[in-house]
Amino acid sequence: MNSSNYRISQHIFVSLLLLVSTCLIPNIPIFSNQSRVVAQTEDPRLIEGGRWFIKAFEQLQNNQFEASLESWQQALKIFRELKKPKEERLALGGIGFAYSALGDYPKALDYQQQSLKIAQKLQDRDAEAATVGEIGSIYYRMGEYAQAIAHQEKSLAIARETKNLSTQSVTLTNLGLIYHSVGDYRKAIDHQQESLQIAQQLKDRKNEAGTLNNIGISYRGLEDYPKAIEYHQKSLEIAREIKDRDAESKALSGLGNGYYFLGEYQKAIGYHQQSLKIAKEIKDRHGESGSLGNLAVVYLSSGNFPKAIDNLQQVLPLTRQLKDRQAEGVNLHNLGFVFYKQGKLALAEKTLMEGMQVWESLRGGLKDNEKVAILDTQIYIYRGLQQVLIAQNKIDTALEISERGRGRAFVELLNSRLSNKSNTPSLQPPTIAEIKQIAKSQNTTLVEYSLILDEFKFQGKQGWKESELYIWVVKPTGEVTFRKVDLKPLWQKENTNLNELVTTSRESIGARGTAFRGINVSYNPDAAKASNKLKRLHELLINPIADLLPKNPNDRVTFIPQGSLFLVPFSALQDKDGKYLIEKHTILTSPSIQVLDLTRKQKQRIGKKPIQPNNLLIVGNPTMPAVSPKIGEAPQQLSALPGAEREAKAIANLFKAKSLTGNQATETEVTKRLSQAQFIHLATHGLFDNVQGLNSSIALAPGNKGDKKNDGLLSAGEILDLKLNAELVVLSACDTGRGRISGDGVIGLSRSLITAGVPSVLVSLWAVPDAPTAELMTEFYKNISKNPDKAQALRQAMLTTMKQHPNPSSWAAFTLIGEAE
Repeated sequence: MNSSNYRISQHIFVSLLLLVSTCLIPNIPIFSNQSRVVAQTEDPRLIEGGRWFIKAFEQLQNNQFEASLESWQQALKIFRELKKPKEERLALGGIGFAYSALGDYPKALDYQQQSLKIAQKLQDRDAEAATVGEIGSIYYRMGEYAQAIAHQEKSLAIARETKNLSTQSVTLTNLGLIYHSVGDYRKAIDHQQESLQIAQQLKDRKNEAGTLNNIGISYRGLEDYPKAIEYHQKSLEIAREIKDRDAESKALSGLGNGYYFLGEYQKAIGYHQQSLKIAKEIKDRHGESGSLGNLAVVYLSSGNFPKAIDNLQQVLPLTRQLKDRQAEGVNLHNLGFVFYKQGKLALAEKTLMEGMQVWESLRGGLKDNEKVAILDTQIYIYRGLQQVLIAQNKIDTALEISERGRGRAFVELLNSRLSNKSNTPSLQPPTIAEIKQIAKSQNTTLVEYSLILDEFKFQGKQGWKESELYIWVVKPTGEVTFRKVDLKPLWQKENTNLNELVTTSRESIGARGTAFRGINVSYNPDAAKASNKLKRLHELLINPIADLLPKNPNDRVTFIPQGSLFLVPFSALQDKDGKYLIEKHTILTSPSIQVLDLTRKQKQRIGKKPIQPNNLLIVGNPTMPAVSPKIGEAPQQLSALPGAEREAKAIANLFKAKSLTGNQATETEVTKRLSQAQFIHLATHGLFDNVQGLNSSIALAPGNKGDKKNDGLLSAGEILDLKLNAELVVLSACDTGRGRISGDGVIGLSRSLITAGVPSVLVSLWAVPDAPTAELMTEFYKNISKNPDKAQALRQAMLTTMKQHPNPSSWAAFTLIGEAE
């Protein structure tokens, strides 16, 4: 068996803040059709009610919301007197529309819920679907995204049941908008594209224009600005063709945002001014708010601070009046940024703190994946606050904010699992005193990195680039030290950035993450190149704090990365003399300091037991499942790993236990044993997904054909639903420490295992070679049998393996996350 056989990982392909002028669409078609029916009667009193009704509907479409409200209330009074429940339901819905447009969401919700009760009593499923969808839209405007998604999905389910294409189109559009708001842009586009097809089939030009605009906004979220402009332009053409002033205003706003990101400020200002003019003419206060806020951003970027502040001070009272919490948070962030640029640090801090609190209020009730997505859209405010605090030398407070802006969904999920309660109160971010206590109780030196972005116009485009790296070092004694690194020379002089440097440093030592079916990931013989890449990372990440790290190599150092730094092989970083970091220190990692505290609690829950043969689950080289190399391609069976089988048997022999190999290691059998095992070792193939992180998987033997639950791929999503009691899980496979990198950390196998109850997880950062990995793992378990410190056991295993396999790609891939003991 040669070392070119790899435990492959298949890569599954699946700021200043601008306000998005999205088109949240009410279900008008059913409403307008039935409004005409109201007037088709010979009853004079009913005719009078119908006239009020039609007048109200016309006023609504002309944005005369107060007048519309009064007209509908007159209609409601008459319909109630006549005991006409169908018409009463319509009038209640109309009043709900009007209150929603006026920003009085509690009243809007009350009237729509009254309307829903009547629809359900009448067993009018179409009306029920439309009203449930509108309730979802109100929750969206209130910033209650979990409720918004639940109601829109219920509306969609009813509309599909009744085959009501119009309601399906509207609901899909609005679901797309909500997913955009929580930062899941691809899911937003999928929903919008489905809605667009239905709108085109129905020849619903109004909905088509709105949906095209929303698709453009989501493409802008993906930073595909030309594609965004293309969709906004299509929307604008239809809006002007059908003389829809509201849709025209939103399309113009979208074009302004697109050209802003391309650095074309004058074009951007022109489009935003046109949008603002129309919004004021049609009394669209949401549109007016968006245009004022976006103009402020362009003025700020072009250096016109007085105009930027003037626009922001106009828009903030409007967003509060409209109870638009998301827009309020955006504008507070931008105003804080202006104050920072002007050197008004105390005012900037106060404003950004207020904005942060507004945004954090939007996360209540969201699911874990939705919390992860929304945090990715909010991370700028935490970075901005850190800049402002460091400029005032508030080192400790800045560290608290750094922790507050990372891993929050993970922390809340872990805390709820530990308490065994679904309604566990949110765990507050750690104070500086608590951070010091964690370092002391863990007996580790904490090193927390924070990537700071700043606004730059670079190569003709407007955007954010890594400007500085903040580093805090917290010693077990409680001493906190801060250092920072200037990252601008990377892209100004070296034509690279930190993310690219991490990638090229991995590639230069032969580390890969997309090997498939035993493809040879060749070793790069250019040792100098490899050395220099690892040394450059050492210069940036370690040199500034080297004097603060412990001198005793057995003392622990726990790195808390961020962004691309999660892919850094800290063990392999080299100093100027070529000495690797693992030779000087015992290394662990964690997504946040607070996660460390929670993994300690997990360890206390499990307790310490001697290793017993019947408590071990050891898997090696299962009969491999078939997997498509890429979406749309025919499945191919993953290659066998004889080295992994020898590894599993060698480890089992150490503890006089049995291993599962070949056909024994089915997904069904392994899953059944996971919850009872104390130590879990899985030596097989790993598959990672950096788009949908929960699809990242471990390869096991598949069950019967057609059994989707036992397809041979144990995914991170499936692990998340398990309850484990293992002290340690080792994923001796490729890229098991990878997944989707987010503001919450890496969404993948390691996060799911820790959430499921495991305090210590050993995972890999690239496609590990079969033979050296088997040697390293065998050595690791020999060390554990003598010394329970997992971090020291890993260090000694690396030092031993590098003697026979000096290239870091053979020994530096693995990282221990969580508890050392």
